[in-house]
Amino acid sequence: MCSKEQEFKSILFSLCYFHACVAGRLRFGPQGWSRSYPFNPGDLTICANVLYNYLEANPNVPWEDLRYLFGEIMYGGHITDDWDRKLCRVYLEEFMNPSLIEDELMLAPGFAAPPYLDYSGYHQYIEEALPPESPTLYGLHPNAEIEFLTVTSSALFRTLLEMQPRNLISSEELGQSMEEKVKNVLDDILEKLPEEFNMAEIMQKNSNRSPYVLVCFQECERMNILIREIRASLQQLDLGLKGELTLSPDVEAQQLALSYDIVPDTWSKLAYPSTYGLAQWFNDFLLRCRELDTWTQDLALPAVVWLSGFFNPQSFLTAIMQTMARKNEWPLDRMCLTVDVTKKTKEDYSHPPREGAYLHGLLMEGARWDPQSGTIVEARLKELKSMMPVIFAKAIPVDRQETKHTYACPVYKTKTRGPTYVWTFRLKSKEKTAKWVLAGVALLLEA
Repeated sequence: MCSKEQEFKSILFSLCYFHACVAGRLRFGPQGWSRSYPFNPGDLTICANVLYNYLEANPNVPWEDLRYLFGEIMYGGHITDDWDRKLCRVYLEEFMNPSLIEDELMLAPGFAAPPYLDYSGYHQYIEEALPPESPTLYGLHPNAEIEFLTVTSSALFRTLLEMQPRNLISSEELGQSMEEKVKNVLDDILEKLPEEFNMAEIMQKNSNRSPYVLVCFQECERMNILIREIRASLQQLDLGLKGELTLSPDVEAQQLALSYDIVPDTWSKLAYPSTYGLAQWFNDFLLRCRELDTWTQDLALPAVVWLSGFFNPQSFLTAIMQTMARKNEWPLDRMCLTVDVTKKTKEDYSHPPREGAYLHGLLMEGARWDPQSGTIVEARLKELKSMMPVIFAKAIPVDRQETKHTYACPVYKTKTRGPTYVWTFRLKSKEKTAKWVLAGVALLLEA
């Protein structure tokens, strides 16, 4: 037995609850953890051994050392994403601190860390005191359950659709075969597909090569590559359907994708990350083209920039910093972006700000923005994502950055998070940062 039995039992109970949280969060997908990790009971066993050894070797409980060993080495050894590492650290700071032994520590709303008991006493305590399982036990908002169930249902129905015999995939009442359905989709896309941007003509419009103009050129070039691929692959598929060309495996895969309302692989490789089905993806693609077309008319910065419409949003945010660095002669490596959430919508602005840029198209997941108080607040039930008002972004020297009463909110391109990380925006918050970290609050560029 451990010489500090009371401390050992209290910390071990908290450690078990921590293990249940990190393992249970995995089912909530990207809102739980940005990536999937193989947490297992072996991690817990080793941490219990480490806990015993450290308590025996130290006169006082080495809280800092234990948190580091558990969060950065044992469990942290699995974690590859910086934001997930931060989440793991926050869990341990909440569950493992002196108030666990000296005071009453709440492990979850309505569930306090138990007093000093024996083995059967702990069992009984869990049976009687632990609330029914819900996202709030993990620190998540109840909406996380809805998102998890929606994703599971969508995956189930997609699998059922893909398991059907090929010749049955047709609208019986319309009497359409798969080929006819694909042909209709193909014709519709080719008809609406815009022409490529004439780069030579656009470049002649403005001799000023400011960072914003260069971002516009890069976006147009990437859009041209995508338009070219869509047009070429659809024309090839069209010839295949007419019987004038042998269907290669790539073309067959594209035919299947169009019939299942999925974006073909050859397109998504050249496009931006997206979780949309084909119809929604193509509408979004047309909006992006229209936005770029408007920008290329005179190459002046739009009054409010649709940040979600970029292939590479980082390049635009970096351009804001470069522009202000040149104007004020500040060193770029000692600058950062600061954001101010306005109370206005896109329609309220007719021209861009003197410095920086107005951004729109961001959504918040896990919480919502309250325009009245100008802070992050609890999300409303059944409102999975909430639209952000226009955000004013500008660059300032790092030493002038306001970090008090703010939450460093990650910005991702899509709800799959992980590799789609874009930037970090500091948003005002009256609550403790830990609350929003555990709730998995993030800004997304795609609904």
